[in-house]
Amino acid sequence: MLVAVSAALAASVLAWRTRTTVGRTTKSSHAQRHRPPKPTRWRNIAVATLICASAASASVAFRVHALTTGPVAELAEKNAHITAQIVLTDDPKRRPSRGRHFDQDSYVTPATLTTIQTPNNRQSVNVPVTVFANGRSWGALLPSQRLEVTGRLAKPTPGDLVAALLLVRGPPRVLTPPSDLQEAAGTIRSGLRTAASTLPPDQRGLLPGLVVGDVSHMDPQVSADLKEAGLSHLNAVSGANLAIVAGAALALSRLFGLSLPLRACFAAIAMLAFAVVARPSPSVLRALLMGLAAAIALGTGRAKDGLAALSATVLFLVLFVPELARSYGFALSVTATAGILILAPRWRDKLSATRDQNNASETVVHPQTAGHPDRGNCGERDGLDQVAPQAQKTRRAKLPRWMAEAVAVPAAAQVAVTPVLVLMSGQLTPIALIANLLVAPAVAPATLLGFGAALVAPLWPDAARLLVVPAGYAVGWIIMVARWAVNLPFATVPWPGGLPGLGLLALTVAIAVPILRRRAWRALAMTAAGAALVAVLVVRPIAGPWPPKGWLMVMCDVGQGDGLVVAAGPGSGVVVDTGPDPVAMDRCLRRIGVDDVPLLILTHPHADHVGGLPGVFRNRRVGAVLVSPQRTGAGSAAHISANLAQRRIPEWTAQPGTRWRFGPSELTVLAPDPAQSELNGHGEGSAINNSSVVLHVRWRAGSALLSGDLETEAQEDLLRQIPIRADILKTPHHGSNRQSPAFLSSLGARAALISVGADNDYGHPALSTLSLLRRLGLDIYRTDQAGDLAVVEGEGGMAIVSRGP
Repeated sequence: MLVAVSAALAASVLAWRTRTTVGRTTKSSHAQRHRPPKPTRWRNIAVATLICASAASASVAFRVHALTTGPVAELAEKNAHITAQIVLTDDPKRRPSRGRHFDQDSYVTPATLTTIQTPNNRQSVNVPVTVFANGRSWGALLPSQRLEVTGRLAKPTPGDLVAALLLVRGPPRVLTPPSDLQEAAGTIRSGLRTAASTLPPDQRGLLPGLVVGDVSHMDPQVSADLKEAGLSHLNAVSGANLAIVAGAALALSRLFGLSLPLRACFAAIAMLAFAVVARPSPSVLRALLMGLAAAIALGTGRAKDGLAALSATVLFLVLFVPELARSYGFALSVTATAGILILAPRWRDKLSATRDQNNASETVVHPQTAGHPDRGNCGERDGLDQVAPQAQKTRRAKLPRWMAEAVAVPAAAQVAVTPVLVLMSGQLTPIALIANLLVAPAVAPATLLGFGAALVAPLWPDAARLLVVPAGYAVGWIIMVARWAVNLPFATVPWPGGLPGLGLLALTVAIAVPILRRRAWRALAMTAAGAALVAVLVVRPIAGPWPPKGWLMVMCDVGQGDGLVVAAGPGSGVVVDTGPDPVAMDRCLRRIGVDDVPLLILTHPHADHVGGLPGVFRNRRVGAVLVSPQRTGAGSAAHISANLAQRRIPEWTAQPGTRWRFGPSELTVLAPDPAQSELNGHGEGSAINNSSVVLHVRWRAGSALLSGDLETEAQEDLLRQIPIRADILKTPHHGSNRQSPAFLSSLGARAALISVGADNDYGHPALSTLSLLRRLGLDIYRTDQAGDLAVVEGEGGMAIVSRGP
């Protein structure tokens, strides 16, 4: 509220000064009565900006006051358990598992809390909350449904404009069905998902996201590729989708011979219906209001000002939906649209215009006729005829207008969103412009065919499946471009995030613009950039290739988890655990060129070891999967078995003494013994950790022990049963403090590899474990500090090579 009052006072003072200045200046000039001087115009802009800032700040202040006072905020402070009635305001979205257990049925959804009941009383309220819940039943719910739930209220995350977090226990009780409109929208979305199920897995997830923003079946790897290639706007509905729908509506209404006002109304109805189906995300709200403004301008026959419509839309949304003010999605949508409105037309005209190579003027007049109007047209024509041939030789045509527009629009959008990307993620995406140019021809066909399939699917499913086939080709092209783009060197460039990164970006632009305006400096800068590109593409790969020649094993940097690859021949590798993230695991396998996995070993069913399973399956053949014989964690193990059965991949049970030979590697199973009972430890999940499959890997140059997440009890038991020697140790349980000194010292290892995530919440690796490894004389290598780690065969034995964080 202080900001609102300050901005209002500043606007009042500046408006008073502007009025006084205009009153003095208008007495001296008749022209100035019709057009204020330039300083006054800038003051008017400043006054308008301050008024808007004051109104927006007041709106946010009132909203914050309403949400931080009242019974819901008081109960959230006490972490009170309640029975509540809520109304869903969006589709429940599945959350990826972040814990150690393999659970994929966790959902988050915004809702309106309408009734709270405690042991003492029952109250009616009307405040927004964020609901966190578990259970598959949440995935089938739709907006507008009223539910009764039981759970606990908690304080919201600072900065979120909700009254509380509602942590729900158990399944919801459905009180009312969804509204007819929401049910129809849900049917259309479901119909598109069903029709797209005939496509390959990566395409069937992207097509609904591209058409209606439904990313519930999106392949995480495709989503990550789109993000790194600067194409993430494609899997979220934006102004482009709305424009395609509105254009199709206008074309249809024109075929039926409707008048201009009726065509505008039909387009507005189509946009409103599409917004309901696609759900009102920040980019959809922004595009919808701008589209409605354009429809009004079209229906009334008045020219529309795109920038004015954008400004009014942003002000309206921030006033009435103030939480959008801190939404990066909304900021990206607005800045991209502003770039297209302001920069794209100028760049298009500059790229498509003609230019004289000798910097001559476009209008050439003979010196004998200049200043002599009495000579008439004849003399003027004679003078032009004498210089026209020379002008035709020196004038050079540039890009066609359609091509210039195709280049200018994505370039302007990318330039405009770059400051927001720096604030948001601390990186630059140089490849984004080229990627957007390549995918542009596929976006409209995929959107129109997909939307047509969504409308037809509830009535004629077979026709919908036929429509998605050509749409799948367009979507496949987008996926292929994204995959190609992210594999290029420096597709993304690290950059400082936050305000320091924004300041550095402004300084870089301030230096680069004057340089690029001068022809000589521009040539020098382009030469330097070309030399740097050659250094990146040629010199660096020669100096440090990845994977290193003669690699035997790679420990992938998958964050807080395990993911290892044992060499099994050219393009082939045995994968031992998959880490928590499918994207990280897939990229590691792509970096080392593994396309075939004859054997996949899952040491135990914790999410940090099996969560990345889909990343291994992505575009690879997996021969068989080996799992622990001790079925601790039955729910997670059953989930894995169902996944393997669906893919028709054999599931084997590890037996001690089993041995395989793949290429240069020999793998032997050491533990656990299926006849042995569970070994419980002191912490949650210790029994599952102690049931880890233990492998001994031997190469010509040496050996390694892959010990899963064994804790003290299982380590000591293994020491009593089998004498083990290994040159390299995969440190058990990410270097936790549950280590047996006797077991570690008996191995005679020379190096310890620790797969661990940076700044993890578990305190891994423990200082006591690091001290123990150092006392035993082991060299320590950590993925959180060195990135991917490779064991390579050298002349003197084996060596450890890091890729870098």
